[in-house]
Amino acid sequence: MDVELDAAGRIKRLHGAKEHPHTQGIICAKVARYAELVYHERRLTTPLKRIGAKGEGKFAAIGWDEALDEVAERLKAAADRHGPEAVWPYQYAGTMGLVMRNSIERLRHVMGYSNQLSTICSTAGGAGWLAGVGSKLGTDMREIARSNLIVIWGTNVVATQIQVMTFVTQAKRERGAKLVVIDPYRNATARKADIHLMLRPGTDGALAAAVMHVLLKEGLADREYLAQFTDFGPDVEKHLEARTPAWAAEITGLNADEIVSFARLYGSTKRSYLRLGFGFTRQRNGAVATHAVSCLPAITGAWREEGGGALMNDSDCFKHLKKHLLTGEDAAMRGVRTLDMSRIGAVLTGDRRDIGDGPPVTAMLIQNTNPMVVAPDFKRVREGFLRDDLFVCVHEQRMSETALMADIVLPATTFLEHDDLYASYGTSFLQVAKAVIAPRHEARSNHEVIRALAHRLGARHAGFDMTAWELIDATLVHSGFAGAEELAQRRWIDLAPNFETAHFLNGFGHPGGRFRFKPDWGDAALPAFPDHAALIDESDDQHPYRLITAPAHNFLNSSFNETPSSRKAEVAPTAMIHPADLARLKLTDGATVRLGNAQGSLLVATCAFEGVQPGVVIVEGLWGNADFKEGAGINLLTSADVIPPLGGAPFHDTKVWLRAP
Repeated sequence: MDVELDAAGRIKRLHGAKEHPHTQGIICAKVARYAELVYHERRLTTPLKRIGAKGEGKFAAIGWDEALDEVAERLKAAADRHGPEAVWPYQYAGTMGLVMRNSIERLRHVMGYSNQLSTICSTAGGAGWLAGVGSKLGTDMREIARSNLIVIWGTNVVATQIQVMTFVTQAKRERGAKLVVIDPYRNATARKADIHLMLRPGTDGALAAAVMHVLLKEGLADREYLAQFTDFGPDVEKHLEARTPAWAAEITGLNADEIVSFARLYGSTKRSYLRLGFGFTRQRNGAVATHAVSCLPAITGAWREEGGGALMNDSDCFKHLKKHLLTGEDAAMRGVRTLDMSRIGAVLTGDRRDIGDGPPVTAMLIQNTNPMVVAPDFKRVREGFLRDDLFVCVHEQRMSETALMADIVLPATTFLEHDDLYASYGTSFLQVAKAVIAPRHEARSNHEVIRALAHRLGARHAGFDMTAWELIDATLVHSGFAGAEELAQRRWIDLAPNFETAHFLNGFGHPGGRFRFKPDWGDAALPAFPDHAALIDESDDQHPYRLITAPAHNFLNSSFNETPSSRKAEVAPTAMIHPADLARLKLTDGATVRLGNAQGSLLVATCAFEGVQPGVVIVEGLWGNADFKEGAGINLLTSADVIPPLGGAPFHDTKVWLRAP
């Protein structure tokens, strides 16, 4: 990105770097407006200490030394009473730089605090992709421009990856390429598609299996490729013989002709690029569905072609980075328990299935995330945070709903106010960024706060003795790169693998180098072949609707739900409901409806919307709890059930009822 300053040195606006081969001068509207957050009237200006009841929002300003002393004393007291596992540092991706995101991990490992299983975003999708492909690589997105068919599956790239559409537009203009979007609702990306397959949520694996059935039946499979590069065999083919378009039509709500037509288009277009998103993975069968979809380019041999193949995550471009100074992984203690971040409600309410035989969590340090809004199972999350015996310190840029539950709140820098090192999971570029402006008010960076706490706690590690810039430099040099200053001058390094590696022509990531149609899930309950797994929270007589909590175009997550222009554009939380369903409920467009299930219920305005199948409800977000009439947001309804085999939160897999209030 490039950052434009005004004459007074204030952030004016952000835009993509024009000379960058990926951004090409373009960036999403959310980040382009980031100056609104930097100078927001609700930016925290000084450390705060709670003086009222938990959640009441009464705080008094204190100094940094007083705040840090108290945090260190409370962490130490929790560890002294129950052991270090009683302390749970909790963080995710609100800050994406490797220094600022990982400093808290260094403190965790050195002190022996409870580990975190970071499942809330990509774990389910990653498990499904790795089950077949074996490594987190794939066809570079720049090759989309050289594709003849682009299939965007389960992601609204117009809202979340706008650069993808730059390459799609180029392919359409220069090659006459077709765009197919597979998504349960007509979002901004689907509206730009030549073909939109609007399937029921949670049925992606059935569609993928039926497409494979057609490809095999009609001679559109690359048998030579299958024999050379995969474990495909008669057992897989026999399984797929029963996965007919008619079978899939019953499950997906599509008609069989739609499925056959798409399969023929995909199978007859060798230069077909498949961009998998994470949206469809956030179902109880998300990993299984991801694996099934990832099988498609292996069936057709599209991996051989320029502009062909697939991509979900290419984070293995950065696997050679030596991160021990950042994470403290070299100091990690054996036998320390790991707590699932998606299960924070269950953890904080003492569920033994989650905390095991160890102590209750009695102290938390939270950075880079807002679990009171973003975590599933809100009722239990709130109950946990309201515990009188739980000490919470939140390091945050504004008074988030999680910060309101804290005992100590510390003001944090934005990414424009500190130095950091950046990798990616959608591109192959490594870069550093120096602070553009000085920290606002009394804000301090994550790394500064962790260093100060480490000093007070007696934690020892080389990473605590370095500035952020020194950490960046040392990490780069230890990883075989030039130092930080040289990379800053270059701006970025492209770590994209060569064509043969990215297209797996030298073999896939599994031992033996073959793509696996037969995944080793380590879970006997999951299908042995690419398939639909009937694990979803399927609608029933009491809950006849399926809810998807997709990201709003202007929000994506709670980092942006206070940007004034974004809030103005989104207006208010809304339930998008098919007109036929509204008629059955005897509700009109714009009326208020109550959504509910066993976890609770909430009120929201309706919007008549033909871009879903009947029985499907979309509530875009992520709005705060306070934006809903009764003070509980959409995650009141979502479950923290674990997605097999490795975890994940099923945010888009929720059965609900709808009633007039």
